[in-house]
Amino acid sequence: MFVHSQIEIQGFVQGVGFRPFVARLATRFLQNGGIKNTSTGVLISVEGLQIQQQEFFDALQNELPPFAEIHYLKITSEPLQNFNQFEISPSVSNSRTFAFSLPDIATCPECVEDIFNPKSRYFRYPFTSCCSCGARYSIATRQPYDRENTSMAKFILCLDCESEYRTIDNRRFHAQTIACPTCGVQLSFLDNFGNFIAEKEDALESAVKALKAGKIIALKGIGGYQLVVDATNETAVQRLRERKKRPMKPFALMVKNLAAAHLLCDIRELEQSALTSSAAPIVLLKRREFSDIAKSVAPQQSLLGVMLAYSPLHHLLLHDFNSPIVATSGNRSNEPICIDNTQALEKLADIADYFLVHNRAILRPLDDSIAREINGKMTVFRRARGFAPLPIKINAIMPNTLAVGGQMKNTIAISHNNQTILSQHLGDLDSEATRKQFEKILADLQKSYAFEPLRVMHDLHPDYVSSQFAANLNIEKHAVQHHYAHALSCMAENNVLPPALGIVFDGSGFGLDGTIWGGEFLLIDEKGFERFAYFHPFPLVGGSKAIQEPRRAALGLLFCCYGEVAFEKMDFDFSQTEKTILKIALTKNLNCPKTSSVGRLFDAVASLLEICHVNQYEGHAAMLLESCAAKSKTNDFYTFEIKEKIIDWKPMIEQLLTDKKSQLTNYCAAKFHNTLAKISLEIAQRANQKNIVLSGGCFQNAQLTTKIFVELTAANFSVYTHQNVPPNDGGLALGQLFAASF
Repeated sequence: MFVHSQIEIQGFVQGVGFRPFVARLATRFLQNGGIKNTSTGVLISVEGLQIQQQEFFDALQNELPPFAEIHYLKITSEPLQNFNQFEISPSVSNSRTFAFSLPDIATCPECVEDIFNPKSRYFRYPFTSCCSCGARYSIATRQPYDRENTSMAKFILCLDCESEYRTIDNRRFHAQTIACPTCGVQLSFLDNFGNFIAEKEDALESAVKALKAGKIIALKGIGGYQLVVDATNETAVQRLRERKKRPMKPFALMVKNLAAAHLLCDIRELEQSALTSSAAPIVLLKRREFSDIAKSVAPQQSLLGVMLAYSPLHHLLLHDFNSPIVATSGNRSNEPICIDNTQALEKLADIADYFLVHNRAILRPLDDSIAREINGKMTVFRRARGFAPLPIKINAIMPNTLAVGGQMKNTIAISHNNQTILSQHLGDLDSEATRKQFEKILADLQKSYAFEPLRVMHDLHPDYVSSQFAANLNIEKHAVQHHYAHALSCMAENNVLPPALGIVFDGSGFGLDGTIWGGEFLLIDEKGFERFAYFHPFPLVGGSKAIQEPRRAALGLLFCCYGEVAFEKMDFDFSQTEKTILKIALTKNLNCPKTSSVGRLFDAVASLLEICHVNQYEGHAAMLLESCAAKSKTNDFYTFEIKEKIIDWKPMIEQLLTDKKSQLTNYCAAKFHNTLAKISLEIAQRANQKNIVLSGGCFQNAQLTTKIFVELTAANFSVYTHQNVPPNDGGLALGQLFAASF
């Protein structure tokens, strides 16, 4: 019996080759009808023998193409229409928009093979793609996902591309980014005044020659510009540091393939899977002791940030250059990544010697994502290219709500039609350029999802740019305490409902009492949270300057322990004048705000152990302290006291100073990490709450996270950590959003 069914599907069904997949299934099971993209997903009509149609339905759900996911499927019976064939019909759109944009997808192996195959018409074409790979979110103007709704619209298909686009058994059948050397995007090579030097293959050849000569190139990639230079050329890397005003913060590396990555680092199975995944993030890996990489790529660090070539342009460049390159964000300090050719020439001309550009517009800035294996899970530190804007699945019903995140590592989030979207990493809101980008991405989300918020969630700190933005919106407003939002972000990601104990170790955040929090144990229920325990507050001499100088945090700790005698305990490289000023500040409590921050405690201990007195970049001292701890296998820990809610670290500091005289720095560093784990266990036992979530910037530390996880799970607690949402402030917006569900 012939039957006609209509199927409505929502999920990841646009930009993944879903329509070609369905068309092939229809041919296989002798079904006529059609499929079209809509603003909410896809709509399929099939007409054929009932038994074959059921086989079609089964295959539809069990043989999905890579990246496709079905979140909602509805089948209804319709009157016969006597279709003659199955066809992919023009898309339709309406005001109801919640079809998901897919992230940009790293080049698939088949396309890599094409660009290195002299017999392929895509041979050495830097913008080769198919249904399974290529730019997506960075080039889409709106939904539904069709070529005319992307920045590929201006590139008219040649006859060969048109033929492949229409051929059902071709992997580029209805590939919206299909293009070739005849009809597609083209390369140009410019000097830093914008003067044309070469194009197409000659542009790539010129770029390789420039790299070999030690020059810095601004390369226009998938989600924005990268500054690239020969990673084995110490002089060239130092020149990049000087020009970018980035004295010590590690640079990321890009290599041509997995074999090249293995030459630089010890790579575990999970790390390898992340490197070769469709997201192709920067992965933090344990560096090998000997390699040709310039020392100034990652000074003092035991880890290297490595990514594989993820676009055809990168594959060709690295194949021809045949050596690792530094590939760092193409931006000025504290500004968003450049995406426009004119903008890049204006912003980067005094950094780059040359520009390798193309003529396809990038519509959304997307930095390279960063991930690290922690305790057997890949944890995302920066969620951008390859991850955004995939929705976060939360088992909570929320009306249309906007969350604007924090000040640093800002992201924004929306809940819409019971779906949760977390934006890509936007950066620190200190600069005017990033603030404009913040507003632009919010407008983009509102347009893409036809989203109008009914309320806005923001940080408790009134001086955050995001909080001030929320204050000016004419809708319902709710402030969410910083560390409560951290804990909630981990709960949301892991679908943990209250009650729970949140262990939040962080740099800083505005507390309910007006002080700076950051070492918090929060008992969370459906009504909010209780500050169950916290680290004894200590003074930050000079306020924010103590964040830049761990020695000031160390001095604050010693002053709490010994009073003015602290100045005789250690020198910290202060001049006599500085010592006089600091002594007055501490004794009279002038510009010495108190903090319970574990992040600042890490800084202080790093300085006490003479590992780092002055931070050259965020997290510098803490990273070095973790690296030292990783070199010791000790299970020893320092003693501590807990008086009511307050964790007294004074005994630990006194013992650490004694240890320092006779023990190796690595031993002391490991013992400090072990102590934090023992403190966490004792507080958890007092709180007697089975579910525990770990969040905050300090949980980017693999040693700390693993030690606490092991202690707590051994005591039969259920412990949850981050994976797809950053534990740092990049996850705040999600936590703020989750707070709206209570």
